Amino acid sequence: MTAFGWLGQPAVLPWVALALGLCIGSFLNVVIHRLPRMMERDWRTQCAELAAGTGEPQGGASLPAPPGKEAQAPYNLLVPRSACPNCGHQITALENIPVASWIALRGKCSACGAKITARYPVVEILAGAIGAYAAWRYGTSLAALGAMGFGWSLLALTVIDLDTQLLPDDITLPLLWAGLLLNLGGTFAPLGSAVIGAVAGYLALWSVYWAFKLATGKEGMGFGDFKLLAAIGAWLGWQKLPMVILLSSVVGAVVGIGLMVFARHGRDKPIPFGPYLAAAGLIAMLWGDAIARRWLPILG
Repeated sequence: MTAFGWLGQPAVLPWVALALGLCIGSFLNVVIHRLPRMMERDWRTQCAELAAGTGEPQGGASLPAPPGKEAQAPYNLLVPRSACPNCGHQITALENIPVASWIALRGKCSACGAKITARYPVVEILAGAIGAYAAWRYGTSLAALGAMGFGWSLLALTVIDLDTQLLPDDITLPLLWAGLLLNLGGTFAPLGSAVIGAVAGYLALWSVYWAFKLATGKEGMGFGDFKLLAAIGAWLGWQKLPMVILLSSVVGAVVGIGLMVFARHGRDKPIPFGPYLAAAGLIAMLWGDAIARRWLPILG
């Protein structure tokens, strides 16, 4: 056994993947918080450049003023350091240990006592669970690493969509290409099936979007949903797309009805569809074959 051969042992690998997943979950919290703000800064900068180059748009509509020095300060996934949004206290290394730090701090900032949302440890725990299960399911293989990356990306997209009703291209498009690249060797699906899955996934929801818009004059979903289903198709192949669409629709309907009945969520308030697609995609990857064997004979 090599010096690190023990990492690949069936009894050890899931625990290693769990620890890795918890750390990745901590980083995903940064992505979830910062990526939409980075996108907004880019949009404002582009609008300001457009206004400076072409003047006021027709009709006198105002555009954001050119960003000042403060807006131009570096802001990305690495800088500035994470800090309490209430008092600006910079998070130390000991305060940034996944899950454990939140528990030790009792969910409060060590400087000002402001509440730290429980979503941070929840995301970390979910990321750890995805890593551990993928390692247990696929063992020491490229498929295990792929399943982890797929699940972690879907987790980030889910929370971002819940927060902002956005599915950033910065995640969906690399996810799509990564699926196609992994399936060059048929890791999760034959390459031909993956290519057709990407095309079919996009066109399926694109068709629903336009049918709904032509019938009602309203937009029923965003273009990010098309790209997300295309990415799922690129990973799993076109054969699993019907299962993904069915699962996401059922879960979405149940949750949507529950929100309207129990949370008094108005019918006019949009409910993001991305989280249901993401959940269905992960279920189809990890348990799709078992579901098909169990239920397809029953359904005939």
